[in-house]
Amino acid sequence: MSKTDPGRACAIVWLRNDLRLADNPALQAAIEAGFVPVCVYLHAPGEEGEWPPGAASDAWRHRSLAALDADLRARGSRLLLRHGPSEAALAGLVRETGATAVFWNRKYEPATQARDAGIKRRLKEQGIQAESFNAALLFEPWSLATQQGGPYKVFTPFWRNALGQWRLPVLRHAPERLPALARELAGLPLDALGLKPAPDWDRGFWETWQPGEAGAHEALEVFTDGALRGYRSERDRPDRVGTSLLSPHLHFGEIAPWRIAASLEQGRTAANGADVDAFLRELGWREFAWHLLHHFPQTTTQNLNSRFADFQWARQDPAQLQAWREGRTGVPIVDAGMRELWHTGYMHNRVRMIVASWLTKHMRQHWLQGARWFWDTLVDADLASNTLGWQWVAGTGADAAPYFRVFNPVTQARKFDPDARYITRWVPELSALPTGARFAPWESPELRARLAPAYPAMPMVDLAQGRDAALAAYKRSSPPPR
Repeated sequence: MSKTDPGRACAIVWLRNDLRLADNPALQAAIEAGFVPVCVYLHAPGEEGEWPPGAASDAWRHRSLAALDADLRARGSRLLLRHGPSEAALAGLVRETGATAVFWNRKYEPATQARDAGIKRRLKEQGIQAESFNAALLFEPWSLATQQGGPYKVFTPFWRNALGQWRLPVLRHAPERLPALARELAGLPLDALGLKPAPDWDRGFWETWQPGEAGAHEALEVFTDGALRGYRSERDRPDRVGTSLLSPHLHFGEIAPWRIAASLEQGRTAANGADVDAFLRELGWREFAWHLLHHFPQTTTQNLNSRFADFQWARQDPAQLQAWREGRTGVPIVDAGMRELWHTGYMHNRVRMIVASWLTKHMRQHWLQGARWFWDTLVDADLASNTLGWQWVAGTGADAAPYFRVFNPVTQARKFDPDARYITRWVPELSALPTGARFAPWESPELRARLAPAYPAMPMVDLAQGRDAALAAYKRSSPPPR
């Protein structure tokens, strides 16, 4: 019997990136089996392999854990916080609570998959019921395969197959009440996990974000009532609110992807059908990213396309890399994106592609330089999507943009930020220039010197020369397949 409730058996519900009560299969399984659920978060970043969570992710997690604890307390329970190692911490909790079961929702990073498999096996050997569930994806990485039985490397056939098997799980509301935990069952205070930044360099984040399940549901409602209309055409415009802003909530599991999909499908009309399909396709790219990472786990640090094994990246220039990170490249749309990232922990997806192309093509720096910076600074840092995105832009991955497709940042800015509103917001030293001069101030040297003297006179890399050098390096690389 449970030490928490002498009349009922106990189950540990091990929470990770599934920080919600609604649509939580592990929690639901414990409740439906009649267990007293003991919800626990184990802090063990060292078990994440080469990719322990970055600083921006930690800042979000601190607030998300606080929100989850408040939600549990409102229902009569609470969240236990413990330090890892995970296996030892779980064993200790089993002893303390008398639990006969441990439930969790699966993670799909290579390091955590191997860890979790070992923990499950050893728990079962000790006679403990150990079960894991899918709380993060519409299609788990191994559930879709080509006609030959292998993994997909191209998105379109992957998504076509996915749509042919489209079945959304039943939505489950958060439980109204949960059993109280015994007072002597102690956890750590949240601050003991060391997630909260000091000093509070993250304060700008919270002008935009509300971590936690309530924030996720509010973001979904705001999106469906607003930016969903016109999403297909507006999502590439960083100067407008044209996207869902759901990515960090999805990453931390504060909302289930199938709840998002169900909400959009429920509100589908003849007028917004194309927008709904466009957004569901973006969810599909998230699914595709996890499919690739599962089947090609080496790609977090290695090119998926072996043709680029001998590609001639430029020698690292620490000063130039730092200027890119800080938004001091002399290219306004690139600088705007990098400053948005630093202030909000987020960057518009179109701008992510532009700044990534600048780094990997014009600066010819290895995509890992960018992937690691994004990993540390994005609140939605997701190992699969981060890997897919950087390799896609660099041209080294699956379904990638060809390496010889080099984004012209000025052309991109003029197309997607035509009034320079995005640039002006994040690069205010250009605000005195005429709108047309804000895209490429070096083309108006006298105006720049007089009205924007604090901004670099020239880009750190000449656009034409950088493009030509990238194409020359591409030609020197191994020949393209026939």
